[in-house]
Amino acid sequence: MLLAIDVGNTNSVIALSEGGQPTAVWRTSTSTSRTADEYAVWLSQLMGMAGYKLEDISDCVISNVVPQSLFHFRNLSRRYFGCEPFVVGPDNIPGVEVRIPKPSEAGADRLVNAVGAFIAHGGPLIVVDSGTATNFDIIGEDGAFEGGVIAPGINLSMQALHEAAARLPRVAIECPDKVIGTDTVGAMQTGVFWGYVSLIEGLVARIRAEYKSPMKVVATGGIASLFEGATNAVDIFDADLTIRGLLEIHRRVKAAGQTN
Repeated sequence: MLLAIDVGNTNSVIALSEGGQPTAVWRTSTSTSRTADEYAVWLSQLMGMAGYKLEDISDCVISNVVPQSLFHFRNLSRRYFGCEPFVVGPDNIPGVEVRIPKPSEAGADRLVNAVGAFIAHGGPLIVVDSGTATNFDIIGEDGAFEGGVIAPGINLSMQALHEAAARLPRVAIECPDKVIGTDTVGAMQTGVFWGYVSLIEGLVARIRAEYKSPMKVVATGGIASLFEGATNAVDIFDADLTIRGLLEIHRRVKAAGQTN
């Protein structure tokens, strides 16, 4: 059984897979101080509830954008699964060209998304990944990663408003009934929500105009569903894109007999 781990800046998604398909998916907050032993306790409890145990895991693949966390996840795989994890990087994904001047600057999460999106939806594509940051990643007709745009995430913007302005409260992000707010909370919610819808629509339009080719737009990430139904700029909402990409990368690595 394969354990796929996607370590993001805010949350980490962990999935079990058999036969190339996810059988269980869990989400936890990313912590740079949580040890391998702590992850093992947490994971063993969740696996037990799903009818599995740690001994069932024989392989591990990791996508990581938090360098301080990688040490603990490597130790988790070595100590409890008895295997060396495959850690995704810009130079070790079979069949994917990183078509930017400095390939080392391409984040693992963006490359995994490129793989997951391309095998499901073809190319060229714009992948809008809404998380701590809002990434707009460009995948070519042949599946190559061709760059993109990085903007602050919607939660980060709401947090910045609260922390930088003494009289602005911390509020939940939701789709307001109307654009014009009539109180502080309503004005903040509509500014952030519809501001981000406009960000998505504006950048998608500019990317398409610059790319000069029809492009599908696929949205993913922890809060992508918040925008479903709010904009016509997104063609497909795909919550499983990142895990699908990790499973496909592991399949290619195994087929190629490749190691880190």
